[in-house]
Amino acid sequence: MTATPPPDAPQDDLFGDWPAAPPAPTAPAVPEAAAEPATPPAPRRSAGVRPAEWDEALHALGAALPPRVRLGTSSWTYPGWKGLVWEGEHSQALLSKQGLAVYAQHPLLRTVSIDRSFYRPLTAEQYARYAGQVPADFRFVVKAPSLVTDALVRSEDGRGKQANSAFLSPELALQEFVQPVLEGLGERAGALVFQLSPLPQTLLHRLPEVLDRLGAMLRAQPPLQATAPDAVLAVEVRDPEWLAPEVLPRLAEVLRASRATYCLGLHARMPALEDQLPLLRLLWPGPLVCRWNLNPVHGMYGYEDAEKRYEPFDRIHHPDPDLHAGLARVIAGTTGRGQNAYVTVSNHAEGCAPLTIRTLAQRIVAEVESTLSNPPTG
Repeated sequence: MTATPPPDAPQDDLFGDWPAAPPAPTAPAVPEAAAEPATPPAPRRSAGVRPAEWDEALHALGAALPPRVRLGTSSWTYPGWKGLVWEGEHSQALLSKQGLAVYAQHPLLRTVSIDRSFYRPLTAEQYARYAGQVPADFRFVVKAPSLVTDALVRSEDGRGKQANSAFLSPELALQEFVQPVLEGLGERAGALVFQLSPLPQTLLHRLPEVLDRLGAMLRAQPPLQATAPDAVLAVEVRDPEWLAPEVLPRLAEVLRASRATYCLGLHARMPALEDQLPLLRLLWPGPLVCRWNLNPVHGMYGYEDAEKRYEPFDRIHHPDPDLHAGLARVIAGTTGRGQNAYVTVSNHAEGCAPLTIRTLAQRIVAEVESTLSNPPTG
C-alpha cells in the first residue's frame, strides 16, 4: 500500500466501525548494520558536489549554537541552494546521491528530515547508506510510513478512497519503521515521527478510541536508547481537535505512558505555536521535536501554491519574525535545561529553509546570551 502526496488533500468520510487490522506480513531477513557504517568514498572532485564557501560569521554562529540544538531541513535535494549549501549547479538526481554528505558539513545543519519514508517504507540498508554519509554527531528526523499513519487509503489525486485497515498497526509500525530505522541509522537516529494525516470526520468524533489505538501502537515499540541514545518517538497531528481542552490531557497521558513526545507542527492546519505549548508543558521534562512545514499565508492546502511562489527556494519571501522569536525561546529554554531539540524547516515555511535556519540560529544564540547575562532569580 503506497501513499500518494499530498497527504493533506480533502478526504471523504468513510469510517463506520474500525476495520480489522490485517496480520503483519513476515519480515524479510535484514542484516544488522554495523554500529559505525563505513564512510563511502569521496565523490570525484571533477563531477561531485562540493561545499559552498561559508563565511566566517556562519562558522562563528555554528560554534555559538548550543550542541543540543539540532536544526535542519526537509530533505536536501534543492538545486536552488547553490551558494548557500553547495557550490555550482547540480541536478536533483546528483544532489540526491551526493548532497547529504555536503549538507552535513554545513555549520548549522545538524539534522535532516527524511520525508520519503512517508510515501514508502525504507529498508535498513537504505537507512544505513544515509548514516554512512554523515558524521557521528549528526541525527536524523524520520517520518513513519503513511501505511501506518494515514487513516485512509488514497487515490492518485490524494483523496481518501477507503478505510486503511493498517492504521496505527503496532506490528507494521515496528516492522516497517522503527526496526529498520534502528538497524540502519543506529546511534544517528533522532526523532521518529508518526505524522497522523487529517482524520475523516467520523474519527474526529471518536478521538478517545483513536487515542487508545495510538497508545497501543506506541507502547508496542521497543526502547530506543539501547541502540540510539538520543532517539525519541514523536507524534505530529494535522487536526486542531487533538488539542481541544477535553482531549489534550488524555493525549499527554498517552504520550507519557508510551515514552513518546508531541511534535510541534507549525502548519496552516494547526493552531499557532503558543496554543500548542500547553501540551509540551504537560510532557515536561523531555526533548523538543518541531517541524516548521507551511506558511499560513498559503492556507491549509497550500503546498502547491508555496511551491510555485517559492521555487527555486533561494530567498525569503514571507518572513515571520514573531514565530522566529517564539520558537527561539522554546528551543533555548529546552536545551538550556539539558534536553535535546530537533527542529526541521521546510522551504515552504518562508521560501528558503537554509536562510530561515540561519535567522532562527541567530535568535537562539541571542536568547542564550540574554539568559546568561540575566539569570533568573529566586
